[in-house]
Amino acid sequence: MGRDHAFVESGVGESDFDRRIFGHRLRHYRKRAGLTLKAVGEIVDRPSPYLSQLENGHTEPRLSMINSLADALGCSPGDLMSSDAPNRRAELELALEAAQSDRRTGELNLPYIRPSAKLPDEVLEHIVNLHAALDVAEKAATYRPGDEARRANAELRQSMRDQNNYFADIETAAAEVLAAAEYPGVGPVSERMLMDLAGRMGFNIERVQDIPRSTRSVSDLRNRTIYIPQRNSLSTRSARSVVLQTIGHFVLKHQDSDDFSEYVRQRVESNYFAAAVLAPEAAAVDFLKAAHEARDISVEDLKEVFYISYEMAAHRLTNLATKHLDLSLHFLRSDDEGVIWKAYENDGVPLPAEPDGTIEGQRLCREWGTRQAFESEDAYSLHYQYTDTAHGEFWCVTYVEVDRSPLDAITVGTTGEQAMYFRGSDTMRLTVSKCPDGLCCRQPSDRQAERWRRAAWPSARDRSHVVSGLPTAGVPFERFPGVDMVEVFEFLDRHEQ
Repeated sequence: MGRDHAFVESGVGESDFDRRIFGHRLRHYRKRAGLTLKAVGEIVDRPSPYLSQLENGHTEPRLSMINSLADALGCSPGDLMSSDAPNRRAELELALEAAQSDRRTGELNLPYIRPSAKLPDEVLEHIVNLHAALDVAEKAATYRPGDEARRANAELRQSMRDQNNYFADIETAAAEVLAAAEYPGVGPVSERMLMDLAGRMGFNIERVQDIPRSTRSVSDLRNRTIYIPQRNSLSTRSARSVVLQTIGHFVLKHQDSDDFSEYVRQRVESNYFAAAVLAPEAAAVDFLKAAHEARDISVEDLKEVFYISYEMAAHRLTNLATKHLDLSLHFLRSDDEGVIWKAYENDGVPLPAEPDGTIEGQRLCREWGTRQAFESEDAYSLHYQYTDTAHGEFWCVTYVEVDRSPLDAITVGTTGEQAMYFRGSDTMRLTVSKCPDGLCCRQPSDRQAERWRRAAWPSARDRSHVVSGLPTAGVPFERFPGVDMVEVFEFLDRHEQ
């Protein structure tokens, strides 16, 4: 990732600074103060042409100059350095500049329009909205639902595999946050530490009953409040994760984007940050090294020691095992039909995939542990199993989540050679998978096919989860796929009032 994710309690980092927006804000506060460029220049001891360059976004000021300008204009440095346009006019001018840098402007040989003070606001609105409509029309003409999501997931999964699912810069950011919250170095992160962390970021946490159904949390950036569901619908353990996932976006300095790949990457990073805070690297590695030496690594133990969900504990194991224990692993989340929701591997396990690398929505072999668990005598106990495949033997443990409907499962596994370091490696369960060979489990026998070909008419079960998070064709600037933004805005209106 290569970005600076240092924890900053106040102020704006360099990556947030935009000279054009700064120039608009400087002009806005100068005019509000009723001062000319010459008058401001005399106060800060700088010539008018230099200040004009600043207002037009052609040069970048030093921090000392920003402080001097703020004093001269009767505002704070933060007012000048905010990343928001100061008014609708400035927002339109910035949008026009961005639109005219688009490739289509050159392709059509359109003349450059300078957004001078003489250009009426309604003309700017007209031009900017025409460009926005053209974007929507172009995207709709070439859009195929799911393409962007499949490509984004495949690329991100390959990136995670290349670095063994270990993000050093996020680990550093989490360590700095924990140090600021005075984490003692062992055990779970307390509720007090989480509230202190939220406060340091300037946020208040509020539980509400009417959280929009399409969200896990809603952040009111204007009033610095993070809303999460009440305890009757979101347990304390889950709430800790949701709060940290939300805060993670701000600690990691995520920016608004209408790019779905960026949206997916930010989700993964914020989830990683939450896990890195709730199961701190140093403490978790010490715990795992002791379990490794005892040949008794268990996701269940990691879950209980750090008071996190089984899924987060499984993710955390994949974050740290290759880096610190030299173990390769695979992770799967799938439903009771074996349909994959998400997966990760760096141990060579043969996951079913489309030619483009897509695995989401693919169905696992019926012989794999993650499907066998649902058919075992006790589906709610941990299910340990070895599976012999064309790519070698693999061991896994599957945990069925009983609080979900329909049921789904979390599976963590490794190669047969490395299984000895994990609890449950002494299991006698062994299956053989020949998938993708259709004779393994994907096609009925000749006898069954002949008997039932014209006598069976099944109706498929609805699977809204498969498409609920995908981008929607024809919707401009859909920053949060799967979220009902009308419902979110109505919610924020209610709570602000």
